[in-house]
Amino acid sequence: MEFEPLNMENEVIEFDMGGLEDDAVDIEHHELDEDDMFDTTSHGREFYIPQQAQGDTNLEPYVGMEFESEEAAKAFYNSYARRVGFSTRVSMSRRSRRDGAIIQRSFVCAKEGFRVEKDKPCGDGKVKRPRAVTRVGCKAIMALKIQDSGKWVVTAFDKDHNHELVPLDKVHCLRSHRHVSGSAKALIDTLQAAGMGPSGIMSVLVKEYGGITNVGFTERDCRNYMRSSRQKTLGGDTQLLLDYLRHSHAENPAFFYAVQGDEDQCMSNIFWADQKARMNYTYFGDTLTFDTTYRSNRYRLPFAPFTGVNHHGQPVLFGCAFLVNESESSFIWLFNTWLTAMSGRPPVSITTDHDRVIRAAITQVFPDTRHRFCKWHIFKEGQEKLAHVFLEHPNFEAEFHKCVNLTESTEEFESCWLSLIDAYHLRDNEWLLTIYNARNQWVPAYLRSTFFAEMSITQRSDSMNSYFDGYINASTTLQLFVKQYEKALESRHEKEVKADYETMNTTPVLKTPSPMEKQAADLYTRKLFMKFQEELVETLTFMATKMEDDGSVTKYRVAKFGDDHRVYIVKFNVIEMKATCSCQTFEFSGLLCRHILTVFRVTNVLTLPSLYILKRWTRNAKSGVVLEERPGDLLNSYRESHTVRYNSLRHEALKYVDEGAKNIELYNVAMDALQNASKKVSIAKRNGGKLPITNGSSREYSVGGIYNGGDQWGLGQPQTSDDKDKKLEGLSRELDRANRKCEVYRANLLAVLKDIEEQKLQLSVKVQNIKLGMKN
Repeated sequence: MEFEPLNMENEVIEFDMGGLEDDAVDIEHHELDEDDMFDTTSHGREFYIPQQAQGDTNLEPYVGMEFESEEAAKAFYNSYARRVGFSTRVSMSRRSRRDGAIIQRSFVCAKEGFRVEKDKPCGDGKVKRPRAVTRVGCKAIMALKIQDSGKWVVTAFDKDHNHELVPLDKVHCLRSHRHVSGSAKALIDTLQAAGMGPSGIMSVLVKEYGGITNVGFTERDCRNYMRSSRQKTLGGDTQLLLDYLRHSHAENPAFFYAVQGDEDQCMSNIFWADQKARMNYTYFGDTLTFDTTYRSNRYRLPFAPFTGVNHHGQPVLFGCAFLVNESESSFIWLFNTWLTAMSGRPPVSITTDHDRVIRAAITQVFPDTRHRFCKWHIFKEGQEKLAHVFLEHPNFEAEFHKCVNLTESTEEFESCWLSLIDAYHLRDNEWLLTIYNARNQWVPAYLRSTFFAEMSITQRSDSMNSYFDGYINASTTLQLFVKQYEKALESRHEKEVKADYETMNTTPVLKTPSPMEKQAADLYTRKLFMKFQEELVETLTFMATKMEDDGSVTKYRVAKFGDDHRVYIVKFNVIEMKATCSCQTFEFSGLLCRHILTVFRVTNVLTLPSLYILKRWTRNAKSGVVLEERPGDLLNSYRESHTVRYNSLRHEALKYVDEGAKNIELYNVAMDALQNASKKVSIAKRNGGKLPITNGSSREYSVGGIYNGGDQWGLGQPQTSDDKDKKLEGLSRELDRANRKCEVYRANLLAVLKDIEEQKLQLSVKVQNIKLGMKN
């Protein structure tokens, strides 16, 4: 039996509801879940109530009821379903064998039948995107048959449902009742052209129509209509962008671009990253911001830049995209493509807009990357969602921000949040409940342990949403976009060069005699040093009190003078020179906090341990030479190692003194051991820092104090060595001299490399100055 396909966009036909006639053919449609059924908002089809039903809004179908056309019957049943509270779809159709015309239709409840499982599992055996079950075998139906007169008559009607019906205030969410009217389309087009996004447009529509129920569709339908509208008006303008990308790649093969699908189809998603963007990622790719809040042109086409933060705290570009389709599959393609351009190395953290679809895509592509929602986007969303609360309670917004920004632990946030919503009776607010459930992705207290390259947890980062500000907006056409994009890149480059110049040619004013401040001034860029200096100076107003000491880790209580209610706990391992603070500022920003620096001050740590100097914040961040190998850092390395040695010896000696002073017997043993140890250190000092080693039956000494016979402490006088030992000692001395020469050559080589780096930077600055002079 041959089935002829039907072009009935949102109609699904599955089951035969009656017997077959000899001249009829049953037609079955592919099964779709409710969320997959065709959305009528894209095609603007209007439903209407037939004249015979207009006089009685409570009229329900009955057997023998006639309609002028199939569409009239369908519209009537859908109108009836809206009043009752269920969604409809087309089930079985029958077509005549003679002329192929439809002769029977069956309209059913959308929950009719049962799902046929056909989801294909992924490689790991899991269903990629499991769907909610919506079919429950409901028997509600209205079947019709065409008469010889051309009218359609109801041949069967069942109004009983085996599930709960939807109340009137939520019926607009049902698929068959979601419809963007002509007047709504006109208003959407106007607001879209003015630069307003879907959320803002829906707010206007709700106010205009007197409630979401009267609007008759959801924000998702609004987004779908906006997307289809801009696709129709976009035309061939994307060809201009594609030509620019092809030309850029032809000039420089390191210029990366990709188009989803066929490149000749201008309605595809597009991604590109130039050579500089890809190189920047190798230096500063530890944290990433993906921003879709730009709607850069008159088509409201989402322009989505990938950005990060450079060593001056400035925004830096990692690539750009234009998205015609903001579906989950589009974002998955985009993130995978971007990852390919960045050599497959994912970032430590990523910040995006508060969006469920983006979150789903990031979970698949970046499973090990910490995903954060932009806190300021959520605050902005709250101005809309909580407008009535802000109006009724003027103090709520300030308390809301304080609860989010100023709580330093998850326990403190939880307590503050509960107190806040209880005080204003907001436990049932759906939006607050939604963002509370996602608190570990946007509340700072939950994110402090992850690096985001931000100097302040409470203030907004300059790098967020600012790379193209002032260059593109809602009125920018694609033709103008290419020019503005180039101008933005040039401007950002000039600002980075200027910051490099200021770092290299200006000497910051030191505010303390601390060697650590001088070290930081030589290492960090100017902006980052100013931030570090601020933290260092603040240590003068803090005090650290020892709480516990287990022999390896000492715990300190750090608080500001006269401000004991705000206490920070610092744990310091003096042997390994590792410190952690309860505020977790270093983990979040990469710069030490005033609390750890206070502990360093009271324990005489004079210079920054290399563990706490992130190369990405230094003036040599973009150098190929490793930070610890820079010639300017050789003295710092010596200072650091001297500090480590001093603190380690002092720590061990104090423990020895504490034990030896307990009684006279232990005192005598400890004193004898210290005197013998002093003799051993003197011998090693006379031999260039080494203890002489003898072979055979004589005693052997090593730097670790291991003795192979005789004296219990291994501190007796060494015996005379033979000629072979003398020869070995001579060779050892020659090897030491050779090593020292290598160190000198190494330092000289690194100095040359440093000079080359500085000369390159100076030339770059001169070139930029010449360009600016030519422009002027």
